[in-house]
Amino acid sequence: MQKLELTWIGKGEEPIVEPRILLHDPSKDYGDPAAENILIHGDNLLALKALEQEYSGRVKCIYIDPPYNINAMNEHYEDFIEHSEWLKRMSPRLRILKNLLAEDGTIWIQINDEEQAYLKVLCDEIFRRANFVNLISVNMKNIAGASGGGEDKRLKKNCEFILVYAKDYNAIPLFKSAYEYTPIDVLVEQYRENGVSWKYILISHDEIRPQSSFTYLAKNATHEQLILD
Repeated sequence: MQKLELTWIGKGEEPIVEPRILLHDPSKDYGDPAAENILIHGDNLLALKALEQEYSGRVKCIYIDPPYNINAMNEHYEDFIEHSEWLKRMSPRLRILKNLLAEDGTIWIQINDEEQAYLKVLCDEIFRRANFVNLISVNMKNIAGASGGGEDKRLKKNCEFILVYAKDYNAIPLFKSAYEYTPIDVLVEQYRENGVSWKYILISHDEIRPQSSFTYLAKNATHEQLILD
């Protein structure tokens, strides 16, 4: 049977990642020693593989901000690679993230227009198109009217996007009105007042790439949230 799919050079040749052991470094902990939050230092693919063993099917909400592939300066990861290589790196990470999601969990992926269209098709394949929830437009700056972008003759870009997918669209609850939640400025102030505690964890083996990125796992008694940067 024929099917629609996104293909790229190297698809299906993604590296096989063996489970890794997370090693606690208490000298870099911060705040409450009993906190369940963890800060992981290492390649995020290895970190995800390590988390998969304990947190598979348990994470309610995931937010990731992957490299936009726009040649931006970043000391932690490469941000300007061949398009096929970008897709090759994204695919195994998204598949593990899907495994981490609870049945009523959702994943939120922020991206700009360089890779957004291809990422949407890739996510349709991994999470299934029926589980697509929404594409959110995020206004990054205020621009009055259509303004040229300068030497490249493009219009100035003033928005990014957040792709939202569910593990199972039929299992997620209805989204409540924003007025039913605590205002964001109040939440930020509470966050600053209370601070955040974490345990510092290292990946046990060498990283896949020379440069590393960071993985944060925040957890409390009512839900779990996974944030990748």
